[in-house]
Amino acid sequence: MKKGRKYTREEIELISKSAIGKTFGEIKNSEVVHVGDDDNKGGMGQLIETYLFGIDTNSDSEPDFLDAGIELKVTPYKRNKNNTLSAKERLVLNIIDYMTEYKNEFKTSHFWFKNNKLQILWYLANDGTSTKEERMNFIVTNEHLLDLSISEDLEQIEADWNFIINKIKEGKAHELSEADTMYLGACTKGANSSSLRKQPFSDELAMQRAFDFKIGYMTQLVRKYIGDYSNVEHLLRDTKESFIDYIKNVTKQYIGKSQVELINTFRLDIKSKDTKGIYPMIINRMFNLNGNIENTDEFKKANIKLKTIRVENNGRVKESMSFPTFEFKELIKEYWEESEVRNEFETTKYLLCVFENDGHDYIFKGVKLWNMPETIIESKVKSCWLKTKDTIINGVKFEITDRDVKNNLPGVSDNGVIHVRPHAGKSAYQLNNGFKKGNIKKYASELPNGEWMTRQCFWLNREYIKSIINDMLK
Repeated sequence: MKKGRKYTREEIELISKSAIGKTFGEIKNSEVVHVGDDDNKGGMGQLIETYLFGIDTNSDSEPDFLDAGIELKVTPYKRNKNNTLSAKERLVLNIIDYMTEYKNEFKTSHFWFKNNKLQILWYLANDGTSTKEERMNFIVTNEHLLDLSISEDLEQIEADWNFIINKIKEGKAHELSEADTMYLGACTKGANSSSLRKQPFSDELAMQRAFDFKIGYMTQLVRKYIGDYSNVEHLLRDTKESFIDYIKNVTKQYIGKSQVELINTFRLDIKSKDTKGIYPMIINRMFNLNGNIENTDEFKKANIKLKTIRVENNGRVKESMSFPTFEFKELIKEYWEESEVRNEFETTKYLLCVFENDGHDYIFKGVKLWNMPETIIESKVKSCWLKTKDTIINGVKFEITDRDVKNNLPGVSDNGVIHVRPHAGKSAYQLNNGFKKGNIKKYASELPNGEWMTRQCFWLNREYIKSIINDMLK
């Protein structure tokens, strides 16, 4: 019988390296140790624990290799259509015990005890779901010992941990969201009321959550240790400032400058001064970047997206904020807890860049790092998503006018935060009553009843956006 949890650090590395190039099936067949059902979500990790290291399946609160102080993690990545590599999922660490975790400092916390050294084994997976048989053919391709004590990201990870702990101390564990933090998140573990837990400073039950390294953070690790990381631009490499302080200090020197002044300052070669693409270009140049700020190491790790907002001189936000389009037949297969729209708002931060019209030109007002509060996600966004799903299932009702085709999907006036409307270059319909309009293959999506309508997406209402940035306006 193997030594299991008593391996040394050197032995763990040697055994991990011995798995590289082997399929899970080969690893499993090389030993005769009994393992339980490896068709569950943690199956690949359990298979490695049992057949490669001889560790009995357990849910211990201690690191897998206690003597070496190392936790074992087995995690997938995928190859994208453009040949880049990405993590396939977040790396879930340990369950957050709301009743005890807050009693410690970072370096004496249970999180640190269990996860300060992670032996990671990566395997290349399909981009999509896979059968048990297919998973047995996945190949372990790389290994790496992630030692947080010497990581360049330690300061941010500690700041993230403190943010989560402080929210627990404030009695707001029920308001935690994975998007609250940068690299270390608090993801949900469980999908219903049975997953609710007590918290120490509030009577309100909170969803069970676990510490995790966010999928963006894991993607950057994949690219750093497996793929091409050579041309990645960094924001914080030459500064000791925190991320938020750095962003504010760079942008504040441009507050009050007009769009024309900024275009001239950065010598941007722009044919038209009234296109939405100008604003990301201006922001990129503020940070002296050659590429897109969203592709910098820090933005990728934290899953931060850039959104520019224009405010008219009458105080109205010029446009609602759009998000990716959805396919009707795919949305109705989703459950709320795993839906695309919930995942978008639960895991994403937004750098809001605000320009306000003074009657002559758009003036830069500053930036704000924002993520949607969990209370809004689980109320307003959820109700809009549920109504959208029900409407699609029951059949979208159309009203054809001379100028447009109206429908009964959730509109702007439904809940004050989010609505559904088209997001396509042109409108396109093919209805069962014989009505046809536009290029449905290019601009439309198919409904469950065989009708086609213009592609739709979720939009944040202009009034809601205004409430977020009000403190930045005159």
